[in-house]
Amino acid sequence: MKEKTDVTGWETAVLSGGPADGLRMKVADRPRVLQLTYPCQLEAAPEGMQVAGVYVYRRDYSVNSEPLQYGFDIASP
Repeated sequence: MKEKTDVTGWETAVLSGGPADGLRMKVADRPRVLQLTYPCQLEAAPEGMQVAGVYVYRRDYSVNSEPLQYGFDIASP
């Protein structure tokens, strides 16, 4: 089993594919999965109700330096 390398500070990451293709951001501790939410517009919904589309991006473990790469997972959630 490969040991986790301690990462301190923020690292640049880029999303590949899906609705956020090319989006760049800073991440801490190299998360395995990123979840992107996108608000939906509701018609005649009760006050306070919100709906969001959920998109999942998984880290590409072959990339070990910045920018880290996350690929769109069409099968999730």
